[in-house]
Amino acid sequence: MENNYDVIIIGAGSIGTPLAMALAERKKKVLVLEAAPSPGQGQNKCAIGGVRATHSDGSKIKTCLRSLEIFATWHKKHGDDIGWIKGGYLFPVYTESDEAVLRELLKIQRGFGLNIDWIGADKVRALVPGIAAKDLRGGTWSPDDGSASPLLSLNAFFRRAARLGAGFRFNEPVKEIFREGGQVKGVLTPQGRYYAPWVVNAAGAEAAGVSDLAGVKVPVNPDCHEAGITEPAERFFEPMVVDIRPGDKSKNYYFYQNWEGQIVFCLTPQPPVWGHDRRSTSEFLPEISRRMISLMPGLATLKVRRTWRGLYPMTPDGFPVVDFPAALKGYVLAVGMCGQGFMLGPGLGEAIAAHIAGSPSADEKEMLAGFRLDRSFTGQEKLK
Repeated sequence: MENNYDVIIIGAGSIGTPLAMALAERKKKVLVLEAAPSPGQGQNKCAIGGVRATHSDGSKIKTCLRSLEIFATWHKKHGDDIGWIKGGYLFPVYTESDEAVLRELLKIQRGFGLNIDWIGADKVRALVPGIAAKDLRGGTWSPDDGSASPLLSLNAFFRRAARLGAGFRFNEPVKEIFREGGQVKGVLTPQGRYYAPWVVNAAGAEAAGVSDLAGVKVPVNPDCHEAGITEPAERFFEPMVVDIRPGDKSKNYYFYQNWEGQIVFCLTPQPPVWGHDRRSTSEFLPEISRRMISLMPGLATLKVRRTWRGLYPMTPDGFPVVDFPAALKGYVLAVGMCGQGFMLGPGLGEAIAAHIAGSPSADEKEMLAGFRLDRSFTGQEKLK
């Protein structure tokens, strides 16, 4: 029957689209259902484009190392310019306590194969000319990290998935998930019924509601983060700069210069702003401007072109939920990316596709090992 598939994916965003591509590469008959009119219209379009393996957990590190490989080689392998820049990630340090935290994390990060090191203040100033020198102690530097355009990347993944035979249906929200005898059977949308032995929830900020349709509770609750972009400038630094010091209304902030010369910036609000409100606020720009100009006074003359607000689908511990719940055979969770779906997506797509195909490698098993639904959720990701 036309409406029978091997895998149905709910959501054509940062996770669902590269997953469709990875499954189609394995010759699976895939259908992606998306409530929006086109791919990447949820949180992907709000992402700022950073891609790092600089995390505090082995599952995230391994997943993002796979993602980095995909981003870094995409143009050579497939011909699409996705705005990839291997600019690295830099965490400058100005306090003794932050230095102790990051130096301790280096042991974990290197243990999982991450190319990262502690560098002195002189090297930090060389990487980011004009950075504030007072009290600068050095920082951690991971040169293989980078950035890419979320828009260009997602559409490149979409085009490849479609060429390989994956089907995409837009303006089709899933209204029901069919179950029978503890096995998923398919889904219902306003346009019809679709059947498959595998149904993947990759619904981003709507993941908890979608999972309720399957009778599986997931602790995913979105909070609101704002970002912005400046006019272009001549290139004067390469890394994504992450300042982990808290501010008056923010936990941390980060920024970089993209492939077109624009400065793209974001911060983590403190306290968190929970909910689905994507309207920009009047508080964001004054807060992040003060912080960025204090760190790099040379940014003060750049004009801001626009700001926007997106949602981080958060879990209690800051780690994703990527699992195959025993309560419903064939149902797959790929949710709770905590604002890191863009960087996790290609690597997770490869790992989930390998599990569905029944042939995961040891690395692909380890990539998902820390993301189980039945964990305690009592820990905390240290580099959210």
